[in-house]
Amino acid sequence: MKFPKFIIKKSTNDQFYFNLWSKDIAIVLKSEMYTTKQNCKNGIESVKTNAPLDKNYDRKTSDNSKYYFVLKSQNNGQVIGTSNMYPNVSDRDTAIERVKIDAPIAETEDLS
Repeated sequence: MKFPKFIIKKSTNDQFYFNLWSKDIAIVLKSEMYTTKQNCKNGIESVKTNAPLDKNYDRKTSDNSKYYFVLKSQNNGQVIGTSNMYPNVSDRDTAIERVKIDAPIAETEDLS
């Protein structure tokens, strides 16, 4: 398998979602649920477009003091991806840098 890669899957409620796997073979970004596969694919294209720009990332801290980020569309401000939780700021920021590099070049694999 070649990484980085977007992997599309279908949920138990017949909606679609994607995960971005980094070249380190770890999930670095998860999508929202989409009602159609085409909307899911559009979400991937939006990530590819918006990922390189640092201003599109909101760096956040959860209620249990874990760190994460959301990637937003520069066009409408909608969330197009959310990261995992990280134990420290450094790990979160490293993941952001990985998304900036990996998303634009990632291929897509449809496992739905």
